[in-house]
Amino acid sequence: MRLNRLPEVLRRELKEARHKRGWSQAELGQRIGLPQMHISGIETGKIVPRFDTLLDLVRVLDRDLVMVPRALVPAMQALIRDHRHHDQDRSADERPLYAVADEEEQEEVGRRDEN
Repeated sequence: MRLNRLPEVLRRELKEARHKRGWSQAELGQRIGLPQMHISGIETGKIVPRFDTLLDLVRVLDRDLVMVPRALVPAMQALIRDHRHHDQDRSADERPLYAVADEEEQEEVGRRDEN
């Protein structure tokens, strides 16, 4: 089955990435060799870009396309949400991906290490 338009989430992500860089549709188009009208058509869903065009778009916007097994999609979405949350809250301390849940568990681990 062929897509009749890019999914809204993907179109919104492309548009947000363009806005984040402060680029107009014309500027984005110049960077990948497309007219402004084509960029507009992609963002509104009127045009479905070829794969190589989509790849050029996401890469110039400092993104990438990745194939992920469906079973791992929820984990990938959680990582992306966490990354976005971290970007929005720069004042938050860095934390490891696998952290001990609470202070009591950390103390228990420390006592075991001492023995």
